[in-house]
Amino acid sequence: MGILNGLKVLDFTTLLPGPFATMMLADMGADVIKVESPDRVDLTKHLEPMDGEVSALFGQLQRSKRSLALDLKQAEAREVIYQLVREYDIVVEQFRPGVMEKLGIGYEKLKEINPKVIYCSITGYGQTGPLRDRAGHDNNYLAISGAASYSARKNEPPVPAGIQVADLAGGSLPSVIGILSAVYHREKTGEGQYIDISMTDAVFSLNAMYGTGYLAGGREPEPESEMLNGGSFYDYYETLDHRYLSVGSLEPQFQAKLCQLIGDSNLVKLSSSQKLEEQDAFKRILAEAIKQKSFEEWLTILGDGFDSCVEPVLKFSEAVNHPQIQERNLVVSVPKLQGGSQKQIAFPIKFSTQSAEYQFTGVQTGTHSEEILKEAGFDLRAIEEFADKGIFGRKIKN
Repeated sequence: MGILNGLKVLDFTTLLPGPFATMMLADMGADVIKVESPDRVDLTKHLEPMDGEVSALFGQLQRSKRSLALDLKQAEAREVIYQLVREYDIVVEQFRPGVMEKLGIGYEKLKEINPKVIYCSITGYGQTGPLRDRAGHDNNYLAISGAASYSARKNEPPVPAGIQVADLAGGSLPSVIGILSAVYHREKTGEGQYIDISMTDAVFSLNAMYGTGYLAGGREPEPESEMLNGGSFYDYYETLDHRYLSVGSLEPQFQAKLCQLIGDSNLVKLSSSQKLEEQDAFKRILAEAIKQKSFEEWLTILGDGFDSCVEPVLKFSEAVNHPQIQERNLVVSVPKLQGGSQKQIAFPIKFSTQSAEYQFTGVQTGTHSEEILKEAGFDLRAIEEFADKGIFGRKIKN
């Protein structure tokens, strides 16, 4: 039994931000119903590589979620939602502002049916402001927030991040925080809540380290000008065989060990200097020293108990097999409804009394439609009538 056992969620989201958020809720034990359009394809379902009928990505993002196919443009489909929201009183959606209202399932309408509903809307720019109706993706939100402008090398363009910072850190995680905060508030007061999540808002708040300097003192953060964006020796360094080490030895005791590592303890004064030209000089010395040995040679040296915030830049295939990742059980096998299993990335939070739950991988659209409607109180005749009217997109099997 998961730590969120008893929470019931209607998930109207696609792609990455919303599905990742509701995946986390499901991992913690929430009962999540994914409401899917029978004819509007979620692009993540078909991204290579495939694992059976759906992509490996879709199999993870939709794990443990039951799928209900509904054509929300039909009145009968809306009636199904009105019935479900009496019990499934947490709603997560990711349409542009106003779309859910046009479909007849916006917050105010669902609040009339269940005043305790918690309704979370995830958008790129939020429900207000001049960009509220504009389309966007992860790099657009990073750009608008100012973060991309100083996440670059000097005189070079910003680099596309390997992970989706705005989608996940700006959309998924704030959504989970907001929903669980609203649940706590509802437990105390009985009140529901509308939650407006803007990925741009959240990413803008991630400028905490250097945005404050501009707001308080007018100092514009620039590429390679700050301690943590390449303006100090805190950086990545190439090895002899063109692999990389990460060096984050900022504290004095770690700087001392770093200087010992490259063979000159007298460099500590240079490494700790606040002068940009002296930092540049130390970086050149450090870069030259690291390039004298191969990646494997550095692994051997760092593996001998060296503790100074220096770590290898691993490929994902290497990270999967790293003893730390394995010890923390960050890869799990999740069963498929059709048989077999899929290896997936585990839920990352460890609770002392409950474990994460992985019931099954993501399934095809509408797999659980009949089951869900029966639980909601619709009899077989009503379900067949719905199917004949096409609200499931095609007649579901008994």
